[in-house]
Amino acid sequence: MSLPHRIKMPSKLVIDIQVASPALEKKLGAIASSTLIKKWVNTAIEQSGVITLRFVNCAEGRKLNAAYRHKDKATNVLTFPYELTKKTVIADIIFCLPVIQEEAYDQGKAVKAHLAHLVIHGCLHAQGLDHEIPKEAQKMESHEIDLLQQLGFTDPYAPA
Repeated sequence: MSLPHRIKMPSKLVIDIQVASPALEKKLGAIASSTLIKKWVNTAIEQSGVITLRFVNCAEGRKLNAAYRHKDKATNVLTFPYELTKKTVIADIIFCLPVIQEEAYDQGKAVKAHLAHLVIHGCLHAQGLDHEIPKEAQKMESHEIDLLQQLGFTDPYAPA
C-alpha cells in the first residue's frame, strides 16, 4: 500500500512595480525590464505575498528617508515590511534610481548589476534579514552573493 502524495501548491507572490514619473520609467526601462526585475524578486522571496517596488527620484527618496529614518538625504533602497510569517510576506521597497545610478558609477559597477543587488537586498530585508550586527551582516551578504550568482551576477562585495 502506498501513502498518498501531498501536492505542494505553488506559492503566489504578487509583484507590483511602480515608477514615480515617465522620465524615471524610461531610465529604468533602459536598465532592466519589469519582467527581469520580477525574476530577481522571485529569486529572493520564498513566501507568498505582495511585494511593491517603487522607483522614485531624489526628492521623494529624500522625503521618505527623512520621515522614516530621520536622515535628510536620498538613499538607494528603503524596505517597509508590513507582514512576515513563514508563509507570507507583505512589503514595500523603495528604490531611488538616481542614487543607484550614481553609486554604480562611483563603484565602477554596471547599473543593472547594482540594481539587481539592491532588489535582492531589499527583498531579504522584507524577509527579516538585517545587517546591523556583524554576524547578521555576514549571513545576509552571503545570501545576497548566492542569489546574485544564481542570476548570473558577480559578488557585489568583491573589490572592483
